[in-house]
Amino acid sequence: MVAPARSLSKAALVALTALSLTLQAAPARAEESMSLIRDTEIEEILRKDSEPIFKAAGVDSTSINILLIGSKDLNAFAAPGTMAVFTGLILESKNPNQLQGVIAHEVGHLAAGHSARSGDMQAAGMKPFLLTMGLGVLAALAGSGEGAAGLIGSASYFGAIGAMGYSREQESRADQAGAMLLERAGLSGEGLVDFFDNFRFQEVFSQARQYAYFRSHPLSSSRIDALRHRVEQNAHFKTPDSPEAIAEHEIMKAKLDGFINPTIAITKYTEKDTSYPARYARAIAYYQMKEPDRALKLIDALLAEQPNNPYLWELKGQVLFEFGRAEEAEAPQRKSVELKPEAPLLRINLGQTLIALSDDKKVEEGIGELKRALSQEHDNATAWRILAQAYDKQGKDGLARLATGEYFFAVGDPTQARIFAMRAREKLEKDTPEWRRATDIVLTSNPSREDLKELAAEGAVVSRTSR
Repeated sequence: MVAPARSLSKAALVALTALSLTLQAAPARAEESMSLIRDTEIEEILRKDSEPIFKAAGVDSTSINILLIGSKDLNAFAAPGTMAVFTGLILESKNPNQLQGVIAHEVGHLAAGHSARSGDMQAAGMKPFLLTMGLGVLAALAGSGEGAAGLIGSASYFGAIGAMGYSREQESRADQAGAMLLERAGLSGEGLVDFFDNFRFQEVFSQARQYAYFRSHPLSSSRIDALRHRVEQNAHFKTPDSPEAIAEHEIMKAKLDGFINPTIAITKYTEKDTSYPARYARAIAYYQMKEPDRALKLIDALLAEQPNNPYLWELKGQVLFEFGRAEEAEAPQRKSVELKPEAPLLRINLGQTLIALSDDKKVEEGIGELKRALSQEHDNATAWRILAQAYDKQGKDGLARLATGEYFFAVGDPTQARIFAMRAREKLEKDTPEWRRATDIVLTSNPSREDLKELAAEGAVVSRTSR
């Protein structure tokens, strides 16, 4: 998320902590814009939903990047090291089992090697797309006037997604594999078949009117009926979702509605609905509609009931920060980190607030928080951007330039990464870890012949610790 964040078409950016949820106005489904979304709470829920399926497939879930893609379209895809879920799919799923069913189907494609063998996807550039994702170039861009962070969005990342087409034979095989994985995980396959059944009508639509998911994953009534027959034979067919999973699914949908569709959310989640998801959605919607006092009133009421909920403290801190009340934002953001110290996005949020304060000790502490976050997510561009601002505030030009180079390296801009790394080397003490890291960035970012001559003259070498 930097340089002000933009998705693939015109967008209205909205943000929460070190994340942004994006709403795009797309005149045609084929031109629907997409952007990556970072949100600790939603990522955690998606990981819980996915883990039993990955385990059933014999995949180490900790090696999988869970991507949340902001788009109204129904879509999802699995690729080596990556599981991506679109916000439109989450909002259309009626329960956790339906979402898990689609995830299992996509993992079934992956297990069958469909993505790897697709010539169309290779032609569309899927190979470099996956390599880029594998390198962790998923960091948020920053610079939105409304948000602490934005989203990285690039046609080069998402253009290949449209080429992910499968034959009906491959779809049938993925259905069978998905059903097997769900059963092996002790989950019902009913959600998978119900989700597809809900969109049975898509098979009679022209491609222009179909959801992208069903253009690349063709439906047919015979296929749906065959899948239902298959899952009805499984022992876990009627295994219900747990109350916890249902509650988390509703919270996830409410949160997305509040951010992406605030005016609709206010109508959908009426004042008469006193459930936690409804009040959560309304609080976020008021924040997005620039009514911070109404949002804070709702958040405080929720915190009175759930004082140990890190995401409510996160939201309160973000509302205060976004509306120019950084000093008040510090306490709730500290609380969110205290309650969930392993979440780097929460530390980035706290670090940003501390750096915004006119207190040298707080700025130094903020730098420490950002460094801790980067120790977990080294490619988080938001953290690098804010760190560059902090070093600039301290007058540490060399470190500020290096952090800016790291930022550009993280977002996949080798030219700018190299330029800033070369500038950093001019200000950094030779042979320090920072100077060596700047040299590494230069050498891995398409250095010019002049750059190489300069490095050779200095006897610079690539650090053993470089990525």
